[in-house]
Amino acid sequence: MNAFWKTKTLDEMTSEEWELLCDGCGRCCLRALEDESGKIFRTQIACRLLDTETCRCKKYDERFVQVPECLELRKLSRSKYHWLPESCAYRLLHEGQELPAWHPLNSGYAASVYEAGISVRGICHTETEVYDA
Repeated sequence: MNAFWKTKTLDEMTSEEWELLCDGCGRCCLRALEDESGKIFRTQIACRLLDTETCRCKKYDERFVQVPECLELRKLSRSKYHWLPESCAYRLLHEGQELPAWHPLNSGYAASVYEAGISVRGICHTETEVYDA
């Protein structure tokens, strides 16, 4: 595969390339809190649309309608990328860093995210599960 992420900026990427950057970890779908100092704390409570086994959105094409607070990263100001997980490809590339070896674009397989301990699979609950309990 062409290593497009090494030669293009985020703004230059096609929609397909943009989508390929997502490693499928699910970390950005966890509810997060920001303290007075600006430090971000992630909870183990995920958006109700996150499939906690696959770490993918169950209604990806409808996510902005189903969950109005869901952020569209491509339209989000790059200055707001600090809220993304430190392992996030979008944040890493924005900050001029390389993608880690476990990223599927480097490893060649999606399971590398889980094997590297980056995925939220098995460590989170959806907000629906929490609130319905």
